[in-house]
Amino acid sequence: MIQDKGGNGKMQYFWEAFPVGIGRDGKEPGTSDVKTTYMFTYMDADPQRPSLETLMEDYWKLLPEYQPSIRNPEKDLDFRRVLFAFFPTYRESPLKPQFNRILAVGDASGIQSPLSFGGFGALTRHLERITDAVAEALDSHLLTKDDLGRINPYTPNLSAAWMFQRAMSIKVGQPFVSKKFINRLLATNFEVMNDEMGPRTITPFLQDVVRFDGLVGSLARSFVADPAFMPEIVTWVGIPTLVEWMGHLTMMGSYAALDNLVSPWLRPIGNAALKDSRKRYQLNRMCEAWHFGSGNDYDVTTLPKAPFTNGT
Repeated sequence: MIQDKGGNGKMQYFWEAFPVGIGRDGKEPGTSDVKTTYMFTYMDADPQRPSLETLMEDYWKLLPEYQPSIRNPEKDLDFRRVLFAFFPTYRESPLKPQFNRILAVGDASGIQSPLSFGGFGALTRHLERITDAVAEALDSHLLTKDDLGRINPYTPNLSAAWMFQRAMSIKVGQPFVSKKFINRLLATNFEVMNDEMGPRTITPFLQDVVRFDGLVGSLARSFVADPAFMPEIVTWVGIPTLVEWMGHLTMMGSYAALDNLVSPWLRPIGNAALKDSRKRYQLNRMCEAWHFGSGNDYDVTTLPKAPFTNGT
């Protein structure tokens, strides 16, 4: 649902609810009487944006509309915990170190997805890579900010995710605002990824990994499924954003090709032949950037090829 805040701009609110503590505290397996419900939105850091307090007030006001069984939240609910906060994400992610010998990790490094804000999940996915890179940096005494900056390099798939966030947000003063645009965008893409392309596309995406093959395939199929929607997408996100995104998409393809065709022989040969520890370190970080920046770190070969069917 889109909320018009007047001078504070318009915002698309997203809602989710799911049970927690299933089967705990003496409950039957598969049952729970505790539920988490949350509302979130994507927005930029424009000074005109509403306060967190305003968003929290909207949550209480709109909760009965999302869940009609709740008429009065104060009387109908037994609260266990109430949280409200914001998660900053950065367009130029991952963030580069600003000082020698200091490396940011987790949310502070900006490696999390701008869609899910899953900093902990991103850290666990990158943990082995970061651990090995830090160990090599320490062993080789490569601790300047430039050396440490190679541990979390430019990753085009993370940068490409920014357009998805842009497509699901509304700029302050944006003239063209369709109430159905974001719902239509989500419905088209998830139908393609889930029903037509299957788990090898939608599973990595839901786990914050954007793969080049899955992204290109889903975009092509989405265009075929709803070609009249494409001009509206261009109008919504803007040509400059779209051109920038195309650059990241091209880099994703390049990274995927380099990771598949070059890295398997270049990395072992280079590590054996290079005597300079700095050059070996740079080679390893470059190959890791190709691997993670293309989404190839997610092994889809363990997933079934066939699309999901009803009942699965």
